[in-house]
This record gives sequence, C-alpha cells and structure tokens, in this order.
Amino acid sequence: MMAPDTHAGAARAGGALVESFIDECRRAERQSTELADLVLSIAGRMRGLLAEAPRFLTPAHRRADPAHYARNAVHISPGNGISLFALVWQPGQWTPVHDHGTWGVVGVVEGVLQERNYSRTDGHHGRASGIELRRGGITLLAPGSVSTFVPNPDHIHVTGVPDDAPPVLSLHLYGREMNSFNIYDADAGTRRLIQVAYEV
Repeated sequence: MMAPDTHAGAARAGGALVESFIDECRRAERQSTELADLVLSIAGRMRGLLAEAPRFLTPAHRRADPAHYARNAVHISPGNGISLFALVWQPGQWTPVHDHGTWGVVGVVEGVLQERNYSRTDGHHGRASGIELRRGGITLLAPGSVSTFVPNPDHIHVTGVPDDAPPVLSLHLYGREMNSFNIYDADAGTRRLIQVAYEV
C-alpha cells in the first residue's frame, strides 16, 4: 500500500486557502462602492490569511534575491484582476519612491517592514514633472500587522528593511496585476511609469 503524498495534499489545501481568500476579495470588490470601504473589508481577511501563511507559502514564495527585494507571485487573476505576491526583503533592500495606481492591502508574515510615506504638495497630480514631495510619517509593520492604501489620487511611499534589521516576508494584495508602477525622482521633481517583473 502506497503512503499518501502529504506534500501534494498540503499544496492542494494551501491552494484552496488562497483561492477562497481571492474569491472573498472579489466579492468585496463587487459589493463596495468606495475603495476605502473595500480595503477596510479586506484588512480583516488579510489578517486571517497571515495566520494561515505556513499552510500555503511554498519555498518558491520565499525566494530571496541578493540584488533587490524579491516579488514572488502567489496568485495572478486573469484580465488584470486582483494579484497577490509574497515579497522577500533582505536587510538594506528598499523600493524606490513609488505609487501603485490602485488599492492595496499589505500584511507581514515575518520581520518588521518599514513604510515611509510622502505627500504630493504641488497640486497638479496629473503631471509627471514639476512634482513637489514632502516626507510624511513612518509605519512599522510587525508580524500579523496589516496596512491598506487607496489612490487618493496617489499613495506615494518607500517600503523596505533597514541595514541592521532581520529579513522580512510580507504579503501584498493589489487591485490589479502589479506589473508596473510610477517611480518618483524627488530631486528632479519627476515621475515615470516602469514595468516590473516578478517570479511565478
């Protein structure tokens, strides 16, 4: 008699967890008329997903990159729909100053993720030049913490891990396939859209 494939069973159970979470997020998206209400309704669901992370995160989701923070796809919906990523941050790895162009919900599995916020003060949000940014507050996201954002019209920030901090594993849910975003040059007062890759 063959022993059951426990790894395959665990993978199926983990996949079902993620699919159930994504389905709940899609339902919330259909029922919400305001993005602030949408991310509010998903925040609690993300906390629940964090608690289940050991059941669905695979070694591929935990891949790190010595050159920059790693973006490992957990779920990509067809047609530029909801996407979920596991991001792995080594000490000293940061995003550029950026926005997402969509709503998002972020939860931390391991480590402490730092978010440094910016406000755009030039009053011309549609322009890609003449941008004036002012530094804002800092949020420290510990394991189990959840943060949300909506474009209002932009949510501009830098995220990462200081040089002297332990690595971080975080989950990032977005309202679209996150394969591009705007990055900002605060000194030049400009922003530009870049394409970003991820591992599947």
